[in-house]
Amino acid sequence: MRSVVRIERHGKSHAGAGEAEARKAGLLDVDSRVEIIQALIPLGLQAVNELLVEEVGRLAGPRYSRAGGQPGYGRWGSQAGSVYLGEQKVSVTVPRVRDKHRGQEVPLAAYHRLQNARRADDAAVGKILKGLSCRDYASCVEAVPETFGLSSSTLSRRFKRASAKKLAELAERDLSGYDIVGLFLDGKTFGNDSMVIALGVTLTGEKVILGFVQTATENAGVCARFLRGLLERGLCVDSGVLCVIDGAKGLGKAVETVFGVKAAVQRCQWHKRENVVGYLPTGRQATFRRKLQQAYEKPTYAQAKAALRKVRSELNLINQSAVASLDEGFEETLTLHRLGLFKELGTSFKTTNCIENLNSLVENRTGKVDAWKNSEQKHRWLATALLDSEPRMRRVRGYRHLAQLRSALQKHLEGVLEEVA
Repeated sequence: MRSVVRIERHGKSHAGAGEAEARKAGLLDVDSRVEIIQALIPLGLQAVNELLVEEVGRLAGPRYSRAGGQPGYGRWGSQAGSVYLGEQKVSVTVPRVRDKHRGQEVPLAAYHRLQNARRADDAAVGKILKGLSCRDYASCVEAVPETFGLSSSTLSRRFKRASAKKLAELAERDLSGYDIVGLFLDGKTFGNDSMVIALGVTLTGEKVILGFVQTATENAGVCARFLRGLLERGLCVDSGVLCVIDGAKGLGKAVETVFGVKAAVQRCQWHKRENVVGYLPTGRQATFRRKLQQAYEKPTYAQAKAALRKVRSELNLINQSAVASLDEGFEETLTLHRLGLFKELGTSFKTTNCIENLNSLVENRTGKVDAWKNSEQKHRWLATALLDSEPRMRRVRGYRHLAQLRSALQKHLEGVLEEVA
């Protein structure tokens, strides 16, 4: 392994020249070398032996030599052991070193690192989230004769251990370091329960998973306690926050109760449009769906409101229930228009698409579960899927205008406070 290992694909070398030179010069530390070894299982068995022999040489000096090494250290035979290569447990012969003065064995740092199953746990999480069941795993194990292999129960325990860590990581995440200007709230169904997820948008446009809460429905009391928990973990909305919701009354009530005037609520225009046309005969739905969409796309508040009023007049002659649906939360569907930023930020904030897309990523990772056994399982799976999806989320469109949104929210907050005073 002292020579540069190159993996050829389609006749091209994928080994980095800089890494090769560093490896030749011995500049890579033990951790880096261990990581490289664990990715190259076919060569890993030989590499492990070389790494262990090298460390023994540094501790006890060259074989059959009285010079070199640490004072009082000597070779002490070998014993059977095992290490993790990739995500498989492999049997190896481990050389031993003895401290003659203290009369005890000297542990090998490289062997200790190679026994760490953390990387294997993370790999197991990735495979399970991508659809490989625990039962199918044994047939997919890489063909290395010396491996012990992993049973489905072993893989299941690994996933449970790793996903529990993910749950703790998300639940304990410090939110004080995030400058949140936008907040999406929506529910995701797991069995008979709904998991309400909070997705934050920072001033620079990054999407951040803030947390989630389990509830049978989007209950106002439960959601309010959840939002208070986010504040306790450091979430700051003192400069105002734009909350985007689908229109669920429980979520709206919770936002009003906890955030008060600091939150400007934007109701999802897509949900409102579909709710309204749902009251109409099938033959009229396409026409009014188009008219409502055109009204919402008007660039200014005055124009959008006037267009919606015109649609309302037409609906008034056809279906009073559709009119009532349009009237409910009417102004909240035009919040971005009132803030004067519909043209700049409408693509990202006029609907709940941002969090719906996140829910789709979660579904890709959790939809394969046939039966949810208990709440703890749901929480572990959801937390793991959310954290796995988070790095894959792009910044919101129009993020360069989020500073304008912050200013508009502050003006809105000041205006409301003046009215109250």
